[in-house]
Amino acid sequence: MSPVAAGLTGIAVLLVLLLIRIPVAFAMFAVGFLGIWSLNGLQAAVGLLSSETFALASNAELIVVPLFILMGNVASVTGMSRSLYEAAYATIGRMRGGLAAATVIGCGGFAALSGSSVASALTMGRTALVEMDRFGYSRRLSTGVVAAGGTLGILIPPSTGFVIYAILTQQSIGRLFMAGVVPGLLLLSAFLLTVLILCAVFPEMGPRGPATDRAQKARAFLGAVPILAVIVTTIGGIYSGFFSPTEAAGVGAAMVIVYGLTTGSLDWRGFWRAARSSTVTTASVMLILIAAHLINPFIALSHLPAEVSRLLVGADLGVYGTLLLILAVYLVLGCFLEGLAMLVLTLPIFLPVILQLGIDPIWFGVLVVLTLEMGLISPPVGINVFVVKSVARQVPLMDIFRGVLPFWVAMLLTLMLLVALPGLSLWLPGLM
Repeated sequence: MSPVAAGLTGIAVLLVLLLIRIPVAFAMFAVGFLGIWSLNGLQAAVGLLSSETFALASNAELIVVPLFILMGNVASVTGMSRSLYEAAYATIGRMRGGLAAATVIGCGGFAALSGSSVASALTMGRTALVEMDRFGYSRRLSTGVVAAGGTLGILIPPSTGFVIYAILTQQSIGRLFMAGVVPGLLLLSAFLLTVLILCAVFPEMGPRGPATDRAQKARAFLGAVPILAVIVTTIGGIYSGFFSPTEAAGVGAAMVIVYGLTTGSLDWRGFWRAARSSTVTTASVMLILIAAHLINPFIALSHLPAEVSRLLVGADLGVYGTLLLILAVYLVLGCFLEGLAMLVLTLPIFLPVILQLGIDPIWFGVLVVLTLEMGLISPPVGINVFVVKSVARQVPLMDIFRGVLPFWVAMLLTLMLLVALPGLSLWLPGLM
């Protein structure tokens, strides 16, 4: 079997394993190890497994992953994420669709702490769905806005997706975080506009919420000050160069822990729960990264990236034609594969192509991460849809998928805007 044939066979086997729900890391370990064995011998496969595992585990930059995850989990335990939702609720809850709009803002705020789309959807789902049910919101709108709003967790920094993209492509984590700020705010605004349009066209979907007086608004805003302080300190510190991403993660985690201890909202049981969840999530991410560093050499040995690059460049589609074709592949794969698996599987193949075409890898990273977000709410495997379903058991699954459709369209329009205007992604990193 030729190296290219071996590479194609390996990718086909990996896709089958992922589609039958074999854990991502185990599937990649198996294909990567056996692939290297078939192309370069058992000794090379064993040696690469041991060396790559040690090298990755000793990479100091990766401490950013558990620290940001811990920051998000502690913020959830202490109720900091709920406080931002309540501030938005007190401000715009009175307008038609206001509770849904407040949910989008709450998801964006929690995303800026946790970096996790699933955690954002789960946390805000538990808080917001009850309130929207109480005021008679359409369940299609309420579940759709929670599932879609949760996807902001992978784009608004600190984003686990950006961290993994940076490790796989050897790009700056800090520059990627900054590149996600404007697109993240743009997508959040697109979601808010979608809610307003839906509730203007179909008023019964989002009735008006209760009015709040100035005292209630002031209390709500006061409660949101801690979470805003953490966001400004961490993201502002990275942008100004005062903190590295790793230092910002440590400072952010310390701030939410100190807040929890001083306010009494964090006890040892809550801290243990947050730490245990952070450990499990970090272990999962590390296993995926180690497996990625095993399967990437196999794909390189197969010469598959060079062949794909030759075909795409030889097709003479131009820079934008090739870019749109690659993004279309991500959109299709997002209907079936989990986001991190897509990154690991595709970046070794597509990265040489975009570099050869002169496409900025930071800009490309933003576009890829946004397409991963779209996969989180795309049928049939939209993870965020199933997360919301676990909270809203009485809502039919198809109703949730119908509810996210307008937001999926908003994401597609945002993606098109970011493709047409690269400066929206590259402006902030260029100022660092």
